[in-house]
Amino acid sequence: MSAPGLLIAAPRSSSGKTTVTLALMRALSQRGLRVRAAKCGPDYIDPAFHQAATGRPSFNLDSFAMAPPLLDALARDTVTDADIVIAEGSMGLFDGVRAAENRTGANADIAARYGWPVVLVVDVSGAAQSAAAVALGCRLYDPRVTIAGVILNKVASARHRRLVEAGMERAGLPVLGALMRDAQLVLPERHLGLVQAGETADLQARLDRLAELAVAGIDLDAVVAAAGGGVPETGGALPPPPGQRIAVARDAAFSFLYPHLEAGWRMAGAELVPFSPLADAPPPDACDVCWLPGGYPELHAGRLAGASRFLDGLRAFARSRPVHGECGGYMVLGRTLEDAEGVTHAMAGLLPVETSYRRRKLHLGYRVAHLCGDSLLGQRGARLIGHEFHYASELSPAAPEPDALARVTDAGGSELGFAGHRIGPVSGSFFHFVAGDSD
Repeated sequence: MSAPGLLIAAPRSSSGKTTVTLALMRALSQRGLRVRAAKCGPDYIDPAFHQAATGRPSFNLDSFAMAPPLLDALARDTVTDADIVIAEGSMGLFDGVRAAENRTGANADIAARYGWPVVLVVDVSGAAQSAAAVALGCRLYDPRVTIAGVILNKVASARHRRLVEAGMERAGLPVLGALMRDAQLVLPERHLGLVQAGETADLQARLDRLAELAVAGIDLDAVVAAAGGGVPETGGALPPPPGQRIAVARDAAFSFLYPHLEAGWRMAGAELVPFSPLADAPPPDACDVCWLPGGYPELHAGRLAGASRFLDGLRAFARSRPVHGECGGYMVLGRTLEDAEGVTHAMAGLLPVETSYRRRKLHLGYRVAHLCGDSLLGQRGARLIGHEFHYASELSPAAPEPDALARVTDAGGSELGFAGHRIGPVSGSFFHFVAGDSD
């Protein structure tokens, strides 16, 4: 029998979804429930916090980037061996791209597909009864979605709470709990979102504190009772591995590898062998491919430039075996990386790429890529879906078609030109791969 689920969403970004989600996950886990987590949309950082809170892996569920069979496979794995599923939304509940119904990338698509009721986190700072009008609009906007109730966040006082609750009562929306305004609840952030779970000081203590606040301020019995829905019994296959023994860079500079890719690679029999460039470790020689994920190389550019064993080992590896870099990994495969202070650091020099974090510009959005040639991502002509999210600028010219990784469009089909490079067995781009068109 499929475990029931809930989607924690909000009318807009920065409402406190992650805080409330982690508080609920930790509190319910401490009750002895087997809690499984999921994250709607493209996000590397939140799933790691989910795993820290629950002790179990968290997959991304993305209705734009993932075809329905892959979505169902990941959702089926999520509900297996669970008592309840807590999925965290991204941005606002209905925010997505213009696409076919149920394929917009919005949180609402996931809630509707699996019948998971929505718990709406409402930031009530600067509002009282008017907050109920916003919540009511969310309840009425999409008939596919059921709003089970609201959790009030950033409540200023007991009087403020009474006023907000009066508005919610008038709108017919149950209040499942409230968290007071508290700066200590805010998790540390940097330019791509939260500081990573592995770098957050006293993370377990922070999660336990959130659980205490959930016990004190949220009706956990009502939250559990509100869960519902179900997941189909069948699903598709996960994306295949790029090799049999995959050297994967993994440390504070390289950490953005989607959990569903790792799971799919292992299910297909591949072995993932981690190594740390920041510890000056080269790719293990016994591996047949090397994967440099995204992350924060711009924050560690000096250490990476001085990691001679890593750089020399990477160059030697690339002479005979494929190497691929995504986003931050792509920057390290290039010739130079300029840090925030304007200091230019030499990188591996395997691709004719020069990047700068000092010349910051936000690049954000879904990408649809058509591969220009064979690479670790697939064969020439393959259609892949992923996203781009970085502040670095590429100073070097784009590769011409024979040497580009892919021709890309945005989610609406607007042409963005050629992206990335392929030089011999080395490839890379700022494109983060999520799934193939048929996955």
